[in-house]
Parts: sequence; structure tokens; C-alpha cells
Amino acid sequence: MAGEKNKEKLILDSAISLFTSKGFQATRMEDVAKQAGISKGLSYFYFKNKEDLFMALTKKAFDQFKEEFRDIYRSKGKSGLEMLSELVVRITEFARNNQVLYDSIINFLDLMKKYNDPETRNYINPLILESNHFLKLLEIHHEPAKIGIMMVSQGIKDGSIRPELQPEITFYTIWSMIIGYEKMRGPIGYEGKEIKIHQDNWQPGFLKLMQEMLKGTIQASRPTTVQTSLF
Repeated sequence: MAGEKNKEKLILDSAISLFTSKGFQATRMEDVAKQAGISKGLSYFYFKNKEDLFMALTKKAFDQFKEEFRDIYRSKGKSGLEMLSELVVRITEFARNNQVLYDSIINFLDLMKKYNDPETRNYINPLILESNHFLKLLEIHHEPAKIGIMMVSQGIKDGSIRPELQPEITFYTIWSMIIGYEKMRGPIGYEGKEIKIHQDNWQPGFLKLMQEMLKGTIQASRPTTVQTSLF
């Protein structure tokens, strides 16, 4: 059993390396087998096809992603708001250091949009739907979010997050902001842009805005009404 797990890990690690350097479409199962130093036939013993392999990689990504959430939530002496602030930094670092794994998570979230709609589910590659790893992902992909929701609940309890917020809605809103933040790192980092923002000031600004939203310190001011006359 230990030997099989080692082989699975070796194949997954090889796939991650090749998907990073060549991309998913350009990588073949025989490429993965060669990189892993095993026969092509043996690679098919562990993973039925490349789609099954990618779903296994995606499950690995969610497992590691969950550990990032869990590690933050278990840290002592931090308020819920501090946990969420650290989560922004950790997710960004996770994406930077594990781009293929992070991209597989985002790809799965997009896949779920098609899967949840009976009209678009038929457009999903059948090899993905047949993967046992895909079925496992359907069961476990909510687990990081559940921990994030507990962070919000903790913040409401300890007073660092305003009490009228609903934990589930609040977390998924914050997560969508983080996903957008990560996706926009490329355009923001593009040289020659004319907008007055860059990586050095964007993350602190993003964190400050998120914190103020959650604490409720942002107050809208109504424009002053000025009485005027046409004559």
C-alpha cells in the first residue's frame, strides 16, 4: 500500500511539473510516465486518463488549500478579522508558489457552474464526470469555505467584525474578492500602465479596505444639497 501511494505521489508530482512547464493541453500521459520514470501502462493503472489525473491533482490542491485555512484558524490569540487578513496573504502566496494547484482550484469552481446547471452539465468532458476523484471533490470542495465561515463567526463573536453580518454570505463575498485580487495581479503588474497603482501599495490597500468593510468603519457621506436658482 505504501508503495502504491509513493507511485501515485510520484505521478502527481511529475504531472504538476509538466503542467507548469508545458500546460495541460500539451502534456500527454506518456510524458508524465516518462517524467516519473515508470511505464505508460503503469501510469494508467493509477489514473484512467489525463482528466482523471487532473481531478486527482485538483483534489490534492483542495487538500493543501484546506490546510492553509486550518492552520490560520488554529492559530491562537488572533481575532476573526486578523485571521481573514492573514488568509488574503496566505492565498496569494499559495497561488504564487503553487500556481498549477491554485489554477486547478479555480478551474474546479468554474466547472461547478456547469455541473450545477442541467443544461450545461452535458458540455463537461464525460471523462471528468467518470473520475472517482471528481466525485470525491464534490464531497470535499466546500471544506475550506466552511473554515472561512468559522473565521467570520469568530470575528463576530470577538467583536472584530460587525455583528449584523451573515457569516456565509460574508465569507463567500470575501473569497470572491480574494479570487479577483489574485486574478488582477497580472494586469496591475504590467509595466507601462497609466493607472496609479502597483503591487507594493495594492495589497495593503486591499487589506485595509476589506478590514474597514468588515469592521463597519466605512461610512458613506451624502452630498451636500446646494440651493440654486435659474434666475
